[in-house]
Amino acid sequence: MSSMLSNPATARVVPFAIYIAFLALSGVIGDAVSFDVRWLYPLRVGIVALALVFFWKHYDELRGRISMPGGFWALSLTVGIVVFLLWVNLSASWMFVGEAGKGFDPRDGEHVNIALALFRVAGAALVVPVMEELFWRSFVMRWIDNQDFQKVVPTLVTLKAVLLSSLVFGFEHHEWFAGVLAGLAYAWLYRATGNLWAPVFAHGITNGLLGMWVLYTRSWQFW
Repeated sequence: MSSMLSNPATARVVPFAIYIAFLALSGVIGDAVSFDVRWLYPLRVGIVALALVFFWKHYDELRGRISMPGGFWALSLTVGIVVFLLWVNLSASWMFVGEAGKGFDPRDGEHVNIALALFRVAGAALVVPVMEELFWRSFVMRWIDNQDFQKVVPTLVTLKAVLLSSLVFGFEHHEWFAGVLAGLAYAWLYRATGNLWAPVFAHGITNGLLGMWVLYTRSWQFW
């Protein structure tokens, strides 16, 4: 058991698996329970955050590497903004998987539940980017090139790995087309900088802006 927990792949898969398991649970129980299932989201991101802390010592590409040249931060900021703009404007019916749902609606009646809204924005902007970039870019993208993924230098990841990982990442989302483009952007950023903080920061910018836009426009389907 201890050897499994010390496996670098496990450290990247477990937080993502927890997140997906809670997502599936929310969809399954629906209206079959008496409590407000929206509160599973704070629980979900809280447990994922704890998992990230537990495995933090295995994330060599994040520990002690938050320092980047100013140009990299500017590039990450730009990518994050561009992906956000694409996300809210790519709305043709063929760009979506299934029917558009109501998404995460933090309102109680006509008023927004501030606590729920803040948990949603904070989770999406601070926890999800770290969890997803560790799984999709640090692990999956490099694993496609070599199952001993830590031997793969990010700047040398193949085009095949970038395309395949971005395609699967896209279909993780209801907005699959925007998701694929986002995956390509984050993967390119990781490959260009060799620093996982670059896509993590860009991903956080995208999700943070999206959260504020959703609250302002009340376009809950994007959540």
